Order: sequence, then structure tokens, then C-alpha cells
Amino acid sequence: MSPFSPLLTPFSPPKARPKALLWGAWLVLVAWPPVPDGRDAFYPSHPATVAHSTAIFFTLDQTALPDVVRAWLDVRALAVVTVESADDLMARALRGRPRLVIFDARGAMQHDVLAACARMKRDSYTGIIPAVALCGAADPQLAEAFDAGADEAVREGVPPAEATLRLNVLLRRSDRDTFVHPSTRLPGTDEIEAEITRRLPSSDAFAVCYADLDHFKEFNDRYSYYDGDRVIRILAKILHDVVKGFCGEGGFVGHIGGDDFIFIVPALAVAETCGEVISIFDGLVPYQYSEQDRRAGYFFGKDRRGQLHRVPLMTVSIGVVTNERRQFTHASQMSELATEMKSYAKTLAGSVYTVDRRQDAVAEHPLVVRRSGPANVGGGA
Repeated sequence: MSPFSPLLTPFSPPKARPKALLWGAWLVLVAWPPVPDGRDAFYPSHPATVAHSTAIFFTLDQTALPDVVRAWLDVRALAVVTVESADDLMARALRGRPRLVIFDARGAMQHDVLAACARMKRDSYTGIIPAVALCGAADPQLAEAFDAGADEAVREGVPPAEATLRLNVLLRRSDRDTFVHPSTRLPGTDEIEAEITRRLPSSDAFAVCYADLDHFKEFNDRYSYYDGDRVIRILAKILHDVVKGFCGEGGFVGHIGGDDFIFIVPALAVAETCGEVISIFDGLVPYQYSEQDRRAGYFFGKDRRGQLHRVPLMTVSIGVVTNERRQFTHASQMSELATEMKSYAKTLAGSVYTVDRRQDAVAEHPLVVRRSGPANVGGGA
């Protein structure tokens, strides 16, 4: 018998569910177009900063960087590597992704320079590297730069303040696009860690909630990656709508990868948000199965050893950790505890969320488990 069994409470559905949230989750079944799934690992101990420290200057005319661009690179401590061959450019970009590439299209070789830009942008790996084109003041040259795939262009004669602003915005756009998860467009691991780090110095009590699907792999194996990707997008939509519906700008939802999500809410909103997520998910997930599997409530699948076993319908497990009774100095500490609580939740049957109630000094009540519903977590004041 689990030492935490006395802390289990029965399922209690939420009393007042915002209908807009439920309808929003239903709409995703038919309105959200399929997007290829992207999976990556979550390493919470890594700082939420960009690791690239090199800028490539691609020129075929042996010209120098404009002073304003050189000064901008110096301020950002970006070492400049000059490259004069398209093959060398691709080799460097593939070997170690630079922070950006500056293409000098001001000279007589501008067409060859822009061809190298187009080549870099065609590759799926190097295509996300920010590309800025240095071009003449004429409009046709500007159009050619953008047609070649340049993300930004700096014309000759542009005021230094405008050039600096354009370069800053270029990197900001790039970071925004890179740090979101490709399948759900939710913030990825870097943004998750940055959000936790931003909240840590505040005196406001908040909760980091780690949501993970149960029996998702078996579902993928029985149906297809396409159906599995749809389920991931449904969960993402539910999390976003519920968290934003209850918490507004005080809530945050991020996508670690695969079927793993992090959402952050005020500590007082844990019960209602987690309960609503569980209730809506449990109401929608049966309709992702065939009628036969849905009516039975399970299907037979093979485990890793090839043995047939009964696989129940998917459920969602949520591990919750708050800063109410603990002091945290780094985002990784909260992430590790949320992972621990999620792992414990996955050992329980059905959709459930578990809340860490341990203190730094004394652990009277190690954790509290709730199935769903807006009841007070912890069983009392």
C-alpha cells in the first residue's frame, strides 16, 4: 500500500465550467490543421541564453563591413568570420550554427552573393539562421535581397539609428520564432526556464505544473503518428484555453516536447486550472479512438517484450510544485520537483494531479493528490 494512500481523494467534477473553454477544445478537433510533430529534450539546468557567439560576413568583393554594422557586432560581442565561398559558408553553417550571416550584396557580385543566401535558406537546418543583406539604396536591389530569402536588409545611406534598430529587431524575431515549439507554437524550453526565473524573485506564490499523457505511446503505435500529433495539439489547446481563461496574463503555457507540457499559474489557481484541464481532456479523449475501442474503454496492445496486454484510454497526469513552502533559487529546482511529482502522478490510475506540500525544513504532508475539481488542495486552510 502506498504511504500516500490516505491523501487520495475521490473524483469530483468541477461545478462551473466555462463553456467557451470546452467549445474551444472541441473546435480544435476539426479546425486545427495538422502540423508535423517536433520533439526535443528539456534540460532545465541550462541557462535561457543564446549560445551562438559568431557572425559570418559573406562577401565576394573583399569589402569591409559598414561602420554601423561593425559597431553593432562589437556591442553584442559577436566575433566576425569572413567567408568568401558559398561552399565554405554552408560547411560552417552546418557544422556550428552562427548567430547570423551578413551577406554583402553591394558590389558587382551581388547576384552570386544573393544566390548563396538563397542556398543557405533552402536547407532546413541552416534556413533558420538570421540573414541580413547589405544592399544599395535602389528599390530593385532591396526586392532582390528579400526574394533571395534575406530576413532583413540594410541599405546604403540608411541612418545609423535605423540600421541598429533593424538589426536588433532581426535577432528578436529570430529568437521568438526559434524558441517556440514547431507543432503547437507554444514557448519551448528556453522560454519556460526564462519564465520561471522571472517569477522566482517575486513574493507572489505561483505553481509550476508538469502535464504528461499516459498510454500515449500505445495510442501512437495502434493508430498513427498523425493521430498522436492531433492529440498533442488538443492537449495544447486545452491547456492554453484553460490557463488563459482562468489566469489571464498571470498564466503561462509552454511545450517541452512530445506530450510533455509545463504551465505556470498563481498558487491559488492550481485546483481550478488542473481540475478543468482534467475534466475537459477526459471528456474529449475518448473521441480520438475508434468506436469499438471507445465503447470498450481499452484495447489490446503489445508491450516492449511483445506481450499482449490491456491498454486503457489515455489519461493526463499533472505534477505540481509551488513556492509557498519552499525557497527556490534556480528554475531547475522547481523543474526537477515538478518532474518528481509528475512521475508519482503517473503511478496512479486515471487522470490526476499531485501537489507537492513538503517544506524545506519539515515534511509533515509529503504531497496531496487530487483527481479533479476546484476543491482546496491540501484539505484545509
